[in-house]
Amino acid sequence: MDLSALNATLIFLIFVALFFDFINGMHDSANAIATVVSTRVLKPFHAVLFAGFFNFAAYFIFESHVAATIGKGIVAPDLIDNAVVCGALAGAIAWNLITWWGGIPSSSSHALVGGIVGAGVSKAGFSSIVWSGLSKTIYAIALSPFTGFVLAILLMILMSWLFVRANPLWAEGVMRKLQLVAAALYSLGHGSNDAQKTAGIIAVLLYSNGVYKEFIVPEWAVLSCYVVMGLGTMMGGWRIVHTMGSRITKLSPMQGACANTAGALTLFAATYLGVPVSTTHTITGAIVGAGTARRASSVRWGVASNIVWAWVITLPAAALLAAVFYHISALFL
Repeated sequence: MDLSALNATLIFLIFVALFFDFINGMHDSANAIATVVSTRVLKPFHAVLFAGFFNFAAYFIFESHVAATIGKGIVAPDLIDNAVVCGALAGAIAWNLITWWGGIPSSSSHALVGGIVGAGVSKAGFSSIVWSGLSKTIYAIALSPFTGFVLAILLMILMSWLFVRANPLWAEGVMRKLQLVAAALYSLGHGSNDAQKTAGIIAVLLYSNGVYKEFIVPEWAVLSCYVVMGLGTMMGGWRIVHTMGSRITKLSPMQGACANTAGALTLFAATYLGVPVSTTHTITGAIVGAGTARRASSVRWGVASNIVWAWVITLPAAALLAAVFYHISALFL
């Protein structure tokens, strides 16, 4: 590690990356806590502490496959410089703040990917894109919510069959406990996938500044991202909690447990494969699946369609913002 390369600009950009990580945690806290809050299994304050703890705990369980994909699998790392990183992060942060203010559960992950693409293309054109890595991410945009949707329906069918003869009051008590376990698992999956994305940005930043002679993801960067994301999650994104927890469909403890479990299984698989999926897309698909399994008419499809439109515009909107911020950053960095 070349410590002489740690200049003021590099340190500033690392802090910007960690600020994005914090906003990501705050923006996406609804993903993990919306179901337990809407079903009154946990009070809001306890829910964010619960989710933040398990976001951080994921550091001790998962390897850094997603960080490698973000750092060198979207835009060629040799073309990335300080202005590209600054533009990408600024574009992603701006889009996250816009959607957070509007209570729109958009994807922080795809805001970051869109930011990287927008800044990278602004510098070196479309030849800068690593199409294999970007296409894998784009496929996951459709696949992760669909997987969450299908798994939630299957889990609802299984739980309904297992508890068909159970006393309703006893069954609800069991489901409320299972929902806590499922929320913990989902928070682990959220932390594992999302915190690594910022670690990948820091890694490519260190590589492009000559701190490391080859692309590696240092442990201190990974640990820092898990800590900061956990703190951001504890701040809570209450506007989005309302949208996720009650506006899409009214959830029972069983539906909440099945939705979180389906989302967790999807995120565990994606993290293992190194695919930077959207935790927001995943849990939204799972919530819709859990609602549909009970009764399709219980899902507010108008709200769900508005969320889908937010997903569609996230990548190009973040890319456009990042392109603007790249040209501004290039004047100073």
